Amino acid sequence: MLLKRGLIVSCQAGEGEPLHGCGIMHLFARAAVAGGAVGIRALYYDIESIKREVDVPVIGLVKEDYEDSEIYITPTKREVDLVLGTGAECLALDATLRVRPNGEKLEDLVKYIRGKSPKTEIMADIATLDEAINADKLGFDYVSTTLRGYTADTKGAKLPDIEFMREVKGALKNAKMIAEGGVYECGEVERISEINPYAVVIGSAITRPMVTTSRFNKSLTLK
Repeated sequence: MLLKRGLIVSCQAGEGEPLHGCGIMHLFARAAVAGGAVGIRALYYDIESIKREVDVPVIGLVKEDYEDSEIYITPTKREVDLVLGTGAECLALDATLRVRPNGEKLEDLVKYIRGKSPKTEIMADIATLDEAINADKLGFDYVSTTLRGYTADTKGAKLPDIEFMREVKGALKNAKMIAEGGVYECGEVERISEINPYAVVIGSAITRPMVTTSRFNKSLTLK
């Protein structure tokens, strides 16, 4: 496996976020690696600068909306090619069972990636146990609980859904389980550690200061 076991930090600033377009995600990546991160998850247009800054594997993805699908994380071959062009060691894509844009099929995307770039590992972002099992059968290297709570059939799930993470790990036969989604506290990481996942991904709590500030602000009660 190219990804080492440990903490992976998601360094992303999408459209509409205060840090989008500031060209500083490589600095977040440098700080994350200095703090012990073993990998970085990033949007494709930031990967080149990140790879110049740090010497850890990068998980690349593209976020793109299509009118005919709810899938937006590396949804089609077009986005796959964008990630493969960056030299990212791993490619993340939505592996839910929802309809993909342009009628493309998940299994065809996996075959396409394996054929075009055999050394690139593939991470499945899933929301349900059935999706995790399907991704494992399709030969994904990693299965991440990224989309738990963000799809119509899992909306309302309390995050981080540690019991779900446990179920996914127990169901996988070949792929490595990545724990991701709604992790904000050290105590949560300690509880997740008891499941013994391959790695844990944390994003908003580290690299989205607006979100972190908002969380603290909502807890503040002045009299």
